[in-house]
Amino acid sequence: QVHLVESGGGLVQAGGSLRFSCAASGRTVSNYAMGWSRQAPGKEREFVAAINWNGNTIYADSVKGRCTICRDNAKNTVYLQMNSLKPEDTAVYYCAARSGMFAVSDKSGFYDVWGQGTQVTVSS
Repeated sequence: QVHLVESGGGLVQAGGSLRFSCAASGRTVSNYAMGWSRQAPGKEREFVAAINWNGNTIYADSVKGRCTICRDNAKNTVYLQMNSLKPEDTAVYYCAARSGMFAVSDKSGFYDVWGQGTQVTVSS
């Protein structure tokens, strides 16, 4: 069973940057699809970015150009770098995983293992 722990959230001013980490334990996730989603208060969870086993990536239109997802298989960790943060990026950010060498997916429902989330607050 894979266990995911996110870190790197916090309070940042608009225009700032944050780097999130998702550390996996219990299994090696080199052949897992990994993704990030977020949920703002009163809103549904929405997809942010994903990377598959082969390093292919996909981003939500709302973060494209401001966001980079990458993975370090040696550290069993996935990272999400977000730049030019906006108040509308305020949300709890969740890391997710699914075992298998699939094509990269932008569907939150595709992933079946989730972390507890890390809060991000962007002040204007």
